[in-house]
Amino acid sequence: MNTEIICVVGARPNFMKIAPIMAAFAKHGVRAKLVHTGQHYDPAMSDSFFEQLGIPRPDVNLEVGSATHAVQTAEIMRAFEPVLDVEQPVALLVVGDVNSTIACALVAAKKGVKVIHVEAGLRSYDRAMPEEINRVLTDQISDLLFTTERAAQANLEREGVAAERVHFAGNVMIDTLRAHLARAVPASETLAGVPTRGYAVVTLHRPSNVDDEATFRSLLETLNQVAEKLDVVFPIHPRTKATAERFGMADMLARPGMRLLPPQGYLEMLGLTRDATVVLTDSGGLQEETTALGVPCITLRDNTERPITIAEGTNTLTGPNREKILQCLTDILANGGKRGRIPEFWDGQAADRIALALRAWLDAL
Repeated sequence: MNTEIICVVGARPNFMKIAPIMAAFAKHGVRAKLVHTGQHYDPAMSDSFFEQLGIPRPDVNLEVGSATHAVQTAEIMRAFEPVLDVEQPVALLVVGDVNSTIACALVAAKKGVKVIHVEAGLRSYDRAMPEEINRVLTDQISDLLFTTERAAQANLEREGVAAERVHFAGNVMIDTLRAHLARAVPASETLAGVPTRGYAVVTLHRPSNVDDEATFRSLLETLNQVAEKLDVVFPIHPRTKATAERFGMADMLARPGMRLLPPQGYLEMLGLTRDATVVLTDSGGLQEETTALGVPCITLRDNTERPITIAEGTNTLTGPNREKILQCLTDILANGGKRGRIPEFWDGQAADRIALALRAWLDAL
């Protein structure tokens, strides 16, 4: 039987989203194949996720690798077009907002293949973020859009996306978290014992924070101050580490209380996050995971495409402002921080809702 849907992943944030979708497709009889563009090619940031999350090995790996946004997007498009020519699927499913998402969606739309976007409608309203461009454009060329929160549908309506194309399904990344939480590697194993004073998990990779030398230096100085109160556990992105070395800031990563780790597997990172006192991040996914886990989160950005994590969750937006970060940390240490609640449909069943809706949609074509 012919493939009905080609599913695409390319970068680490995609893997947690595609795992429950592929499982739900198998459960509900949706015939799908998986294409990995190879946008993230480091085994530490790719292979371990497939193993830990039980994602089927990709049917195709384009092995595109790293490059500038323009070159990477173009290379993915060039490599992906022959896959569509061979497979002739009914539809393409893309997740999230990475370059692989928009590149493959553009190829499909231009070839008359229907496009399905999971995690549609999220907006930071910051066009300086490449991910925002990817989100907006992918939504505009998608035939079917699945949202994680109700505010996303309002965003899409304002942009002229017909309501009948949009389905509120919930958050597939939380499906993955709930399915694997019991298997999370305890922080005590990853850290060879949990610091008695607690610890903060830090992730830092966005160009707005890392590529500007003054901003990056200020953030590292702030983290050194955080390390006076809590151990700072920093699974450092290779690009972030290289930038620190280029700017002559490597010594700031080695000061007392700073604990650098290599990129972590999903189960290791889940355990570190679950057991943390606080998370400081510029990642979108961690804003959602901390809300689901009830862990206070300080987001080192001036905006977020996930406002529900602030309105209902445990997230506080501080930007890279040192005074705001330290004040928020003081509040968390004094009273535990925002309690929050679990948002609607963050219940572990989002992928099933997507698969059932897609099965009905495919049958009606």
